[in-house]
Amino acid sequence: MAPYLQGNTLPQSLPVNEVKSLSLDKLSASTKPASVRNYEPGRTEVVEHDDYEYEGLRPSFPDIHWDELKEVPYTDKGLLGHPKFENLLADATDIFDYTPKIGTEIHGVNLAKLTDAQKNDLARLIATRGVVFFRDQHDLDVHAQRELGSYMGTLHKHATTAVPRQGGLDDVHVVYNDEKSKDMRAMFTPTFLWHSDVTYEIQPPSYTSLKILTGPPRGGGGDTLWSSQYAAYDAMSAGMQKYLENLTALHSAEIQADGSRAIGRPVRRDAVVTEHPLIRTNPVTGWKSLFYNPGFVTKIVGVPKTESDYILRYLSEVIATTQEGHARFSWNKGDVAFWDNRVCNHTATYGFAPHRRHAVRVACHAERPVFDPASTSQEEEFNAKWGLPQVNKDGAGQQNYND
Repeated sequence: MAPYLQGNTLPQSLPVNEVKSLSLDKLSASTKPASVRNYEPGRTEVVEHDDYEYEGLRPSFPDIHWDELKEVPYTDKGLLGHPKFENLLADATDIFDYTPKIGTEIHGVNLAKLTDAQKNDLARLIATRGVVFFRDQHDLDVHAQRELGSYMGTLHKHATTAVPRQGGLDDVHVVYNDEKSKDMRAMFTPTFLWHSDVTYEIQPPSYTSLKILTGPPRGGGGDTLWSSQYAAYDAMSAGMQKYLENLTALHSAEIQADGSRAIGRPVRRDAVVTEHPLIRTNPVTGWKSLFYNPGFVTKIVGVPKTESDYILRYLSEVIATTQEGHARFSWNKGDVAFWDNRVCNHTATYGFAPHRRHAVRVACHAERPVFDPASTSQEEEFNAKWGLPQVNKDGAGQQNYND
C-alpha cells in the first residue's frame, strides 16, 4: 500500500490494481479520516475530566512553614558520565538533536530502569545539550521520578507553588492549568515569563525533570520552549562578555512570595534575595553561560540603576530572541523533559483552553554558582572541534539580508 494511504479506510470494492494510483484527495468524504473530514483551523475538542486518574497529584497549597535553606554538599553526577554517553545510548533506538546548540530527543530508553552508569551519562548529556526529551515514559511514576532526581542531588522544596494533594511529596512541584485558570499572558510580558527555576536560592537547581500527566491534544497548544544560556553568552560580543563576567546580580523570591499572599496562598519559606554571578561556569562541560533570569533578577550590583535597567532589558531580549538557542517541545501524555536549570531558561505557551495541562516537576540542588575565568565557551569548543572560524560579530559591516 502506498505510504500516503496507510491508516486510511479504502472502499471494499476497489480493485487492487487501482490502489497504487489512488491519492488521499480522491477518496470520498466518508472514507477520509475524521481529522481530515472535520478539520477547522485552530479548533480544539473539549476534553472531559470525570474520574481523573491523577487525582492525588492535583495541586494543593499546605499552610506550613519551612526553615531557611542551608548550603548542602553537591557532587555533580555528570562528572562520572561517559564522554560519548555510551552507557545511556546502549538502549537507544533513535537519537537526534533539535539544533546544534540545544535540545536532544532519545527513543528506546526507559528512565525508570536506568543503571547508575546510565544515570551518570544522562546527567552529562543534559549538562551538554541543555535539555533532553524522552517520549512515552509511562513507567516513570512520581515515585520513580523522585528517586531519579534524588540520585542527582538533594531535592528542592518550593516555597510557594503547588505540591500534590497526596501526602509525602513536598519536594514535587505541580504544574496545573485548566479552563478555570488565569492566562499568564494577561499578567506578565512574554520576556518576563522566560525563567529558570528558583535562581534566588543559594544553590539553584541543576537537573530538573518535568513529566506531562495530562495535556492538550496534538496541535492544542501547551508546548514548552527552552533557551540556552550557553548560546546567549556566545551571541554577545567579546566586550560585552568581559563586562558581564565582572558583575553579579540580585535574584529575588519576593515577587513570587508577594503574588502568593495576594491571592490568599501561604508562603512556606521566607523570601530571600541572593547575589549570583551574571556569568557562571558549568562544572561538567567547563563552558561559560549567562546566568540571568528575567523572572527573578531585579538588579545588577555595583552599577547605576539606569545602566542596570538597560542591560537587563538587553539580556531579556537575547534570551527571548536568539533563535539558534531555542528548542520547542510539543508534549504527549507520558513525555518527560530533563534539563539543566543552570544553563537554560524556559517558558510555557498558553492559549490551550479548554484543555487541562497537568505535569509534575522534580529538581535537585546544584553547586553555588561560580565563574571560572579560565573556562571556555560552547561556541569556542565547537569551532575548534569542527575547524570553524570564530563568528564575525561586527554589526557595523554592510550586509544584504536575503533570508
